[in-house]
Amino acid sequence: MRKQALLSVSDKTGIVDFARSLVELGYHLLSTGGTARLLEKEGIPCQEVADYTGFPEMLDGRVKTLNPKIHAGILARRPVAEHMQALAEHGIDPIDLIVVNLYPFEQTIAKPDCTFEDAIENIDIGGPTMIRAAAKNHESVAVVVDPADYDRVLEEIRRDGAVGADTRLMLAKKVFSHTARYDGMIANYLTSLSPEGERTLFPDVFTRQWEKVQDMRYGENPHQNAAFYRERTVAPGLLAGYTQLQGKELSYNNIADSDAAWECVRSFDTPACVIIKHANPCGVAIAGDVTEAYNKAFLTDSKSAFGGIIAFNREVTGECAERVSHQFAEVIIAPAFSKEALEIFGAKKNLRLLTVALGSAHNDFDFKRVGGGLLVQTPDTQLCGAEALKCVTEKAPTEEQTADLLFAWNVARFVKSNTIVYVKNGMTLGVGAGQMSRVDSARIAAIKAEEAGLSLEGSVAASDAFFPFRDGLDVVVDAGAVAVIQPGGSIRDDEVIAAANERGVAMVFTGERHFRH
Repeated sequence: MRKQALLSVSDKTGIVDFARSLVELGYHLLSTGGTARLLEKEGIPCQEVADYTGFPEMLDGRVKTLNPKIHAGILARRPVAEHMQALAEHGIDPIDLIVVNLYPFEQTIAKPDCTFEDAIENIDIGGPTMIRAAAKNHESVAVVVDPADYDRVLEEIRRDGAVGADTRLMLAKKVFSHTARYDGMIANYLTSLSPEGERTLFPDVFTRQWEKVQDMRYGENPHQNAAFYRERTVAPGLLAGYTQLQGKELSYNNIADSDAAWECVRSFDTPACVIIKHANPCGVAIAGDVTEAYNKAFLTDSKSAFGGIIAFNREVTGECAERVSHQFAEVIIAPAFSKEALEIFGAKKNLRLLTVALGSAHNDFDFKRVGGGLLVQTPDTQLCGAEALKCVTEKAPTEEQTADLLFAWNVARFVKSNTIVYVKNGMTLGVGAGQMSRVDSARIAAIKAEEAGLSLEGSVAASDAFFPFRDGLDVVVDAGAVAVIQPGGSIRDDEVIAAANERGVAMVFTGERHFRH
């Protein structure tokens, strides 16, 4: 009985060499459409499915592989005598290998000019049916949907005469993950369409897929189990695309805190350092180089920096590494580390070093699990510039103060609410995070600055949401702030503005709020 493979691929990467190797290994090839034409052009013998089944393609190619001669050849269980007898009675040969990937639905709907008709025509029917059938019968059939698996399949056929059981199971798992994602994309697309045919941001049925990277030793606490998953394709700039250069295995909290550090540090255009502790920045600074940025960030709260996550948006130099090496850190993140830096950090075997490519990509959605449900929102990527600031006081901030106000405003985006951040000369002086009262956040930030030996005289302050009363403003001014940035929008804005004028400080409104829960 001859060995048969059916090849019908949208992604033709590597298919010519793979098909040629299969022929050399004694396989009879079946194929369809563009794949068949490509193989014929390359001089690789194959039989059109229509010729094999004796039933022509019809309905503009919608019906070609949906035929008993194809599906019986795939689904017949080789160890079951009745199945093999049925094939023999109907003159059907088994199909041992299915190589199929699906119509490019995802790429089609990503095109700005994609019409509803284009999307519908790129919903594959025959392909998913074949690969699901083959995956179900993986006991007897190997099914390949990813060109990355061609070499492994060929190696096993050359060595053993067939694809091994472990590989067939692995390929079957890949198929059902593949079809689940494919059907999920279709469901997302169709249920995002309004009755008028316009695409809405949030589909009625929301389906996503992530791949497991690793099991964690434990979750947020030792009695919790956890794992880390990432999306199938990670755009440059996002933490999930990290490479670990050295150190212990990352924990659940390491990854969560590292993401907070990386998202903050990559938001700055100039050399910056961010030190994170328990998901909050305890020190942030910009400077002419990474060493100076680190020195300034560390000064903000050297006590909290112990055991923290440190992130840089530039290559870490040997000089910087020498300075950082005196501090105990859990993770250090940067786009790159110099040879000298790697040698210095190499002495700390448990220290985790991560490289992440700089990029402007952001998650398309943020998620928060609640009991029995899921909150979904777009990420907080909006950040106003100097041109959007509205000075509401008699006194306007100086150019230097405006730069610090914008720096403080950016930092406030990454601090748990309620948030108050004191800043001067491109470095945080005190950070008040996660308090139920904005007044308490302002006081805590001032206390932290005092403990660090940092003066708040002449500083600026950022509040992630408006001051509901003047008491919060009075606290930051009493601490030494001379300029304040806040969203505005309170029914008592006039009271707060009057207080700022009374205290002789400048205040600007941004018109945007940055709660972080």
